[in-house]
Amino acid sequence: MKKTIRLSLGAILFLTGIVLTLLPGSILLVIGGLMLLSYDWPRARSWLRFFQNQMTSSARRLDRLLLNRRLRKSRAR
Repeated sequence: MKKTIRLSLGAILFLTGIVLTLLPGSILLVIGGLMLLSYDWPRARSWLRFFQNQMTSSARRLDRLLLNRRLRKSRAR
């Protein structure tokens, strides 16, 4: 029973996140769905790792970009 609920909820979250990809924050639905699905499917676990690595690298690039922008502004003054 728990497995069925977990798989159903995971699939619903994953598919909803994919459908709503144009809205900000929908990637959290995809990751939440993959987390629930990864308990039972090893393939979902590898997708979850891939998405987590991509989000980490994107956050690092964004931090670097914002820091460089801030440093350029402070030098211009």
